[in-house]
Order: sequence, then C-alpha cells, then structure tokens
Amino acid sequence: MTASSTKPLLNVLAREKTPLPPWWLMRQAGRYLPEYRAVRNRIGSFLELCLSPVLAAELTMQPVRRYGMDAAILFSDILILPYALGQALEYRDGTGPVLEALAGPGDLGRLNAVDVLSRLAPVLETVERVRGMLGPRTALIGFAGAPWTVATYMVEGGTSRDFHRVKSWAYGDPLGFARLMEMLTEATGELLAAQVAAGAEAVQLFDSWAGVLPETYFVRWVIRPTARIVAFLKDRYPRCPVIGFPRAAGVLYERYVTETGVDAVGLDPTVPLGFAVARLGGRAVLQGNLDPVLLLVGGSSLEAAVVEMRHSFAATPWIFNLGHGVLPETPVENVATLARLLAAPEPG
Repeated sequence: MTASSTKPLLNVLAREKTPLPPWWLMRQAGRYLPEYRAVRNRIGSFLELCLSPVLAAELTMQPVRRYGMDAAILFSDILILPYALGQALEYRDGTGPVLEALAGPGDLGRLNAVDVLSRLAPVLETVERVRGMLGPRTALIGFAGAPWTVATYMVEGGTSRDFHRVKSWAYGDPLGFARLMEMLTEATGELLAAQVAAGAEAVQLFDSWAGVLPETYFVRWVIRPTARIVAFLKDRYPRCPVIGFPRAAGVLYERYVTETGVDAVGLDPTVPLGFAVARLGGRAVLQGNLDPVLLLVGGSSLEAAVVEMRHSFAATPWIFNLGHGVLPETPVENVATLARLLAAPEPG
C-alpha cells in the first residue's frame, strides 16, 4: 500500500490516521445525477456506455466533479465479465440484466476464457483515461464482481429472489459448479490485475449475494475464491489494497475478514457499529455502512446517523460509504449535505 500519500483514501487503507474520514459512495455515478441521466438518455444501450471509454470516463468523473469524493470508482458493471466470456447479455429497462442462463456443466462450452482481457480493452482504456483526469487527492478504485455473485446471475439468467437454480447446481453438483467458479476466479483476478496495471490504485470485490449461502458453502464459494484472488493480486501488486464487500454476511463477516486476506471490508447497513469496531476493526480497515435510505430521506435523520458513525468509528481506520448503492431517487441536495457533514470537524 501507499503510505503518506496525498490521497486520504490510500492513507486510511494503509491504516494511517487522517483528520477527516475519506469517503466515496457505491453507485455514486448513477441515475440520481441529472448529468448522468442526460448521457444515458442520449445513449440507448447501458452496455454501450460501459464499453465506451470516453463516455464511461465522463460518467466516472461526474460525481467527483460535483461533490469532491476522495475516490472515483470505475463506471462499469460486474456482468461485463460474463459478457467477455461469451455469455449473451442485455439490459432491459424495468427488468435489469438478462443473460442466457447456464443450466449446468454442459453449457460451460459456450464460454471462452481465452483473450478475455482483449475483449475488455475498452474498460481498461477507461481506467487509463480516468487516472489522467483525477486531481492529486483523488484515488481511483477498480472493481469486479466476486465469483459467487457473478455466478448467480450467469446461472439464474438475471436477478433472483430465491437463487434456487444456482444453489441447486452448487449443492447438487459441486464438482461441476467448481468448473464455473474456477473460470470466474481466474478471470476475475486477471481483470483486477489489468485494472491496476492501467491505473487503478485500489480495487473492490462486490459479493452482493454472499449472504444467501449457509456457512459451509459460504466458505467454499465466497471465502476461498476471494482468498485466491487476493493472493493473486498481492503476488503481482503487493501494495495495491483490496476491499471486499460480502453483503449480508452477518456473523460470517468475521471469518471473511480473517480468512480472505482483504485489506478492507465493506459493511452492509445491518452490521452493528460496535460489532464492526470490536470484531473486525483490528483485522481490516472498515468501510461503510450508512443505510442508503437515510441518504434518500436526508434531514435530521441523515445528520444524526453520520454523527453516530463518525463517533463510533473514530478510533479505527474507516472509510465512509453506504451499506449498498445510492438509490436512484436520492435528491442531489442530500448528497451535497453529506459532503458538508463529512468535511466538518467531528463534534467534541
């Protein structure tokens, strides 16, 4: 990691104390911003946005210009990887991502892990562009979906309520499912490493559906692939911090932090602040975990929550963030209020 950087986010990731908590927001470049909507309305395809370096760089920079976050996070999507592996993907308004679902090991032949990075060259060009656009205090975060979460979309064919298809495969044919997870683990590590080579200064692994697995399978399909990816990245780029986000992991957050080797852990809104500080803070930098609805509501509820979080996390390395992504209905004025609250000295 980079110590004593001009970038507060990198300093906290190196476990250094900073006068104010660095901050960024998951899904900070998105539909709540009028400037994002203006670009999105002009371009019919979300996939086209992700694969256009000029447009994706512009969308990455929009929230940083408006609010001055301490980090920009690459504008892309976790499903770019299965698209690059050859799985049919489209984004439908009102429905979300739709993929040609994998029914089992026999469908793995439809995927091609060769030259994945060449197919993702536009994403890497976006990283290079954004790195050249950032000021001296703003870090650049690259990201990917963690293998388990990406696998859920690939097998379910999109979002799911009960995950019965992917669980049935993972539970009923673990060796066959392991072939898919092996492909995703290797490709994810390569994608993140390529982002670092292109200019990303930290990376985050989004495991949005980690919390749907019981402990035995959480260890097998969340912890072990994540640990392999972290080890792979650290071998190539030992100073690059890795942030893990195993949403809804509950008490398994502790095993995740202990056994994956991540430098920082993103917390969802249900994680008690006291538990996070006492059980996780000594092992990883903490990130999170404001309920996105509090940002949506704003006012005194938002202010009280920020004050409580700053007080609770004061003694441990901490990055302010939400416990999940910014909601599209969030007023831009509320994010401006959040920026003001985080720039103020902590109340005595």
